[in-house]
Amino acid sequence: MQGNKLYVGNLSYSVNNEQLEKLFSSYGKVLSANVIGDKGFGFVEMTDSTEAEAAKEALNGTPFEGRNLKVDEAQPQRERTDRGNRRY
Repeated sequence: MQGNKLYVGNLSYSVNNEQLEKLFSSYGKVLSANVIGDKGFGFVEMTDSTEAEAAKEALNGTPFEGRNLKVDEAQPQRERTDRGNRRY
């Protein structure tokens, strides 16, 4: 892994930031844990890539709050095109 930020998918909609932080803190220091609304996914940033890799390897596919987690290295956000300002 090159980065220290993880994508965490297939989260139960009841999971909050604190629960996510607590789960990942077993593998190193968590800088931030952010569940994205009611979307079923979130992001966890750890202090270094070694800790992030350990968390990914340990938690990917494991059950948490009734669902099997999908944990992977976060990809950079894609640039969005402005679809609301089309001129015809």
